[in-house]
Amino acid sequence: MSTPLVLSADDYAQSDAIDAGILSLIQQGRLTATSCLTLSPRWPLAAKKILAEIRQQADIGLHLDFTQYSPSMRYSHPQLIARALLRSLDKKKLRSAIRQQLDLFEEALGTAPDYVDGHQHVHQLPQIREMLLEELVNRYSARRLPWIRIANPPPCDGLKGRVIGLLGSAALKKSALRHGLNSSDVLLGVYGFNDKPEEYAAKLRQWLNIAVQEAQKEKFCVFMCHPGIGISSGEDDPIWQARPLEYQILSSGMFTELLQEINITPVKGSHILNSSR
Repeated sequence: MSTPLVLSADDYAQSDAIDAGILSLIQQGRLTATSCLTLSPRWPLAAKKILAEIRQQADIGLHLDFTQYSPSMRYSHPQLIARALLRSLDKKKLRSAIRQQLDLFEEALGTAPDYVDGHQHVHQLPQIREMLLEELVNRYSARRLPWIRIANPPPCDGLKGRVIGLLGSAALKKSALRHGLNSSDVLLGVYGFNDKPEEYAAKLRQWLNIAVQEAQKEKFCVFMCHPGIGISSGEDDPIWQARPLEYQILSSGMFTELLQEINITPVKGSHILNSSR
């Protein structure tokens, strides 16, 4: 049997080049999810491009942000991690920032997000994860609850993957279950953003094979990527060089052949969860 896999892109609404790459890959059937930076000044315009046909092909999620656009709680990533681990984040501001991002999503698209993840995986940090889940449960009925993308990379993703996982993946998974929210199990796609095309293609094959292995254990896997079209070095984006490379690989015939060879079918996470009920 074919292995279902969610193929998700982060950072929608960060720039026109990123949005163009993501929407193109969704329309090609190469992506089945994207999460949105609703605090971005571009969000109102970017949201208008998420047409009904896009929503039929992909889950649209919230990319919870405290390190790029958040006006009331904008920290560097190390600062945010330190404050969260010390549980010194201002609870009132934290709750307000979460609500603001959800409000902006709903106002633009008219629905709850299909899922929630975090910019730089901030959604699974202490304080943030508890307040996020509480807000989701209080805000939405059981039918409308988003699923949660857990950032739990496999061992092959090295030190970076281990650090990401240790910053709250197990605690978020446990808490989501306690609150009655569905969540993924394994996050594929973590790397250093400095690969050559052949290196990224080799990692892609490895991640897809892991997806098959994890599916045999009844694990819900999500592949994460950061594609873009026409990205230039002038962009205020630390991973700008990786985006066109990822788009090139994911839009190629090689990627289609790889999916067929490994027998993987791109699907929406909401479809996986509905079929398992």
